[in-house]
Amino acid sequence: MRAEAGETIGFSVLGSIRVVRAGTELRLGARQQRLVLALLLARAGSPASLAELVELLWDDEAPASAANVVHRHVGVLRRLLEPGLPTRSAGRHILRDFSGYRLRADEESLDLLKFRSLSRLAGRSLQDGDPESALRHSLDGLRLWRGRCAAGLEPASRLHPAFIAVEAERAQAVREAADAAERCGRLSAVLAPLRQAAEQHPLDESLQSRLLLALAADGRQAEAVQTYRVVRRRLADELGIDPGEELREAYDRLLHQRTQPNRAGSPAPLPRPAQLPPDLPFFSGRDDLIAEARAAVARPGGPKVLAIDGMPGIGKTALAVHLAHQFAAGYPDGQLYVDLRGYDGREPAMCPAEALRGFLGSLGVPQEGIPAELHAQAGMYRSSLAGRRVLIVLDNCRDAEQIRHLLPGSPGCLVIVTSRSRLSTLLTTAGAHPLPVGLPSVDEARAALLRPLGAVRVAADPAAIDAIITGCGRLPLALAVVAARAASQPGTPPAQIAAELAQAPGSLDGFDGDDPRTGLRAAFSWSYQALSAPAARLFRLLPTHPGPDISIAGAAGLAGVPLQTGRALIGELSRAHLIGEDPPGRYRTHDLLMAYATELGEEIDSPAERAAAELRCLEFYRATCYQAHRRLLASEYHPMIEPGSGETPLRFAGHGDAMRWFTAERQVLIALVGRAARQGRHTDAWQLALGMQHFFDRSGRWVDWTTTGEVALEAARAGGDLVGQARMHRSLAGAAYFRREHETAVGHLDRALELLARLGLPDEMTRAEINRAMILAAQGRHEEVVRALSAALGPWTIGDDKLLADALVIMAASYTELGREEAAVRCAEQAMALSRGAQYRLGIAEAWEVLGQVHSARREPGKAVDCWREAAVAYQEASAAAPAAEVLALLGDALAAAGDQDAAVRAWQEALALIPYAQSRTGRRLAGLLAAVTSRP
Repeated sequence: MRAEAGETIGFSVLGSIRVVRAGTELRLGARQQRLVLALLLARAGSPASLAELVELLWDDEAPASAANVVHRHVGVLRRLLEPGLPTRSAGRHILRDFSGYRLRADEESLDLLKFRSLSRLAGRSLQDGDPESALRHSLDGLRLWRGRCAAGLEPASRLHPAFIAVEAERAQAVREAADAAERCGRLSAVLAPLRQAAEQHPLDESLQSRLLLALAADGRQAEAVQTYRVVRRRLADELGIDPGEELREAYDRLLHQRTQPNRAGSPAPLPRPAQLPPDLPFFSGRDDLIAEARAAVARPGGPKVLAIDGMPGIGKTALAVHLAHQFAAGYPDGQLYVDLRGYDGREPAMCPAEALRGFLGSLGVPQEGIPAELHAQAGMYRSSLAGRRVLIVLDNCRDAEQIRHLLPGSPGCLVIVTSRSRLSTLLTTAGAHPLPVGLPSVDEARAALLRPLGAVRVAADPAAIDAIITGCGRLPLALAVVAARAASQPGTPPAQIAAELAQAPGSLDGFDGDDPRTGLRAAFSWSYQALSAPAARLFRLLPTHPGPDISIAGAAGLAGVPLQTGRALIGELSRAHLIGEDPPGRYRTHDLLMAYATELGEEIDSPAERAAAELRCLEFYRATCYQAHRRLLASEYHPMIEPGSGETPLRFAGHGDAMRWFTAERQVLIALVGRAARQGRHTDAWQLALGMQHFFDRSGRWVDWTTTGEVALEAARAGGDLVGQARMHRSLAGAAYFRREHETAVGHLDRALELLARLGLPDEMTRAEINRAMILAAQGRHEEVVRALSAALGPWTIGDDKLLADALVIMAASYTELGREEAAVRCAEQAMALSRGAQYRLGIAEAWEVLGQVHSARREPGKAVDCWREAAVAYQEASAAAPAAEVLALLGDALAAAGDQDAAVRAWQEALALIPYAQSRTGRRLAGLLAAVTSRP
């Protein structure tokens, strides 16, 4: 099923529940959320009522909010399946159905529906007298199972009728598969699924009787007799009954050797191919992936396909061959290997028919006996492998379609596939276990250099070795190229090699081996050439984006395409592993791939095209910054910046969304301010910086605020922009205030007021005067604060309740310091009322904070703690992490003074988690406090 243009989505419930969208397995959230999805998957398009969902989630009495919780889980799942889906929108996948919900899926997207389709085909084939086809369809369906239905959600997955019913379908399919296998004399072909079903249903006599016959047909009479005895004893112990007629009849046939052996006249034993390439003698690392592969293959009912994917040069083939050698002993009937040339600049990709002809020849089929038609070849291939344990390596696969006919039907075989593309289709259609290969660790990279360079050279200059690893970006192919060159020049010290790499940063010149076809450029080019033209263009433009990573919306803005198109292009680059998602929603490219993209851009795109991309990027971020800035406005009614000439598809539901966007794009925006200033785009520079001010304020990033603001101020000066200078001086005064550099803050504010007066901007002057009062308060000049604000409170703030609330909070804090607690309470309560009326969460939080200060001054620590708790909650509801951390620090101090050390530590820990402590004195103080507390015996 298509989730969006270019995106496939696949659901799995036959085992642990899984959802794969655009080749990426989604994280499905907490247990209750996964249970909701699991029931919808088990219903397979039929509705699940709200009452049934509530009963599933709560074993005991459900809370009054149960229905709302279910609706919330459904909403989260909808947005997980369709990122960007508006709140309360139903989307395409989870639909409302009267009093419940249902999942929209088909047999291509849901493994349960595919299983049912294959079971129906098997039943029809058996009725038509074609047990061979029936057996094939049955086994294809049973191979979709990766474990118990909704595994991992026990006990609900074992007790709820919906999951029990799906398990019953599996058991019935095994029975029908066994019946078909017996009719065509191939009972041993169903031995594995019979064992699994019999283990899960130990008291099901129909399954146990078929297991006895299959064991006997496979020559395992002793095991069959023992199985009967175990079942008979279990029936007696647990149910108090003797075996029924069907089981007794199977045992009688076993004793009198009336079981049907595997069909006589089988072809002569097939050859045992041994085609694996040699394992690398110096293979090292990848211990986690190797352990994961071993555990997956060893698991009962585990996957029969391991799908290895990763970027060019990451070491996929080396890992696949190493794994194959490790697994080879468990597959005594042979090993097949083929390079499918999916990404090869020298020859076209191998067609499935060519690969099948090679495999069939290796399995002993004469070339003249191989049919010409592809499906007939695939059928002969699967028949040749039936009942055998063969390991198959399909290397350098282009896509799932290339290998569809190369996957065996026998449950005893194991396939290891490698590809630069993410083979998401295999996860749902073949139950493949994904093994995405990332960069090796520094230690693994060092070990990769140890063998070719020798222990002496590596140990002699560890700093140079680390520099080589850094220069190679830990990419195995790059390391191998450099190591090979170093090994051929044993007199060259590692420091010289490191220096050569450092001389050409951002270049691939140091990574071409003796054969250009084996260098990095060649390896990267094969993936690039497989891209569509729009995706290739976006790849070339990525170096013009200034950040360490990029979002889908940012990529769309860079390329000048709609958001949906940008999502499809990023998906194509991601599936080709030319870009990777880390963290979720952010995409980054390996440094060497970025160097390759830069080379391509300079070669293919004109300077004008690259400059246009930079401008589109700047305009997108300025327009989006404007939208996010508007959501964070405090007492200002109007933003101090403009959106510019660009457009953005992004809108923000509230301050939380805006803060999350700023957090994700912080490094990009800071870099854009610098680039705009360097390029003479002075207005863009200071408006972007000013747009980030409230984000810096609420998140406590004072250093970023200062450095970015200084760049923006210089840009405004260079452009002769007095408005920009005035606003940046006022902004920098705020940054200096929070860094407690009060004289610097006063200097900026004086210059801002001077410029604002010249420009005739009285409203901004009013806010600047309130800023001055804040600085006076921080300097302890509280009488001046009260006089200044009292004298002009009315004319400054008429019609602006938020601004009045801000001023009252400042006055309340100064009254508190002057010992005039009654006046402080009046101001704080008036500020609280105004803020509540204006739905001004920051104002509410500030009022609670100053009330806490009043109670603390009155030596009422219990009331102070209560107020500060309220303030911390309100600040966090306003997405203001920095002031929330300051209040939590006060709260922790008060609790510690009251002797509640454990509660104090919890408050300090919560505070420290909210702020980047390196930019905050409070954060640094808390880090020291907690280190001292936790180090005590």
